Amino acid sequence: MTEVQARHDVTRVYREIGRLGLIAGSSGNVSQRTRKGMIITPSGCSAETLAPDDVVAMTLAGDVKGSAAPSSEWAMHAAIYLAYPTAQSIVHTHSDACTALACLNEGLPPFHYMVANFGGDDVRCAPYVTFGTPELARLAVAALAGRTACLLANHGMIVHATTADRALTAAVVLETLCRQYLLARSVGTPRQLSAEEMRAAHQRYQTYGQRA
Repeated sequence: MTEVQARHDVTRVYREIGRLGLIAGSSGNVSQRTRKGMIITPSGCSAETLAPDDVVAMTLAGDVKGSAAPSSEWAMHAAIYLAYPTAQSIVHTHSDACTALACLNEGLPPFHYMVANFGGDDVRCAPYVTFGTPELARLAVAALAGRTACLLANHGMIVHATTADRALTAAVVLETLCRQYLLARSVGTPRQLSAEEMRAAHQRYQTYGQRA
């Protein structure tokens, strides 16, 4: 992907997660893989004012093009791109339901077949460490093994996908599922799907949706 297109995609997705209420203030970040590394939202940016020229171009080793400072979570994005070649776009938010569940230090269990969207039978929760650190990057990569999403304990969530639009959709779906799970828990104990039922869901997803 060209740097120009990546700049527009990152800006558009960041504005949209702001519009949807998945971030407040500057509490989240979006990136897109490029041939030379990635484009990522700058530190302390606002969804209301972010423009394509504001986002930061950098290598996955941390070398920044220009004078703007990248998001404090750039190392987590870079580590995911290095670990998972299919990751082309990443969305990280502190959305309400995802963060609430993460603050319980719990992952999202197979209470609903749509959990299969993220590649496994659950969405794991990475242990808490200080934000913006190499250790958080390492733990996020581990929690994402075999998955395209994870929660970050006492912090938020992160998803990756093959396109910016799919990463945006994944962030919305994960927030919706976490909210539904917490709602169900508030009135009872949600029934969890069995391994066999989740296998059937994964099989159905292989032929779900439109095909070119």
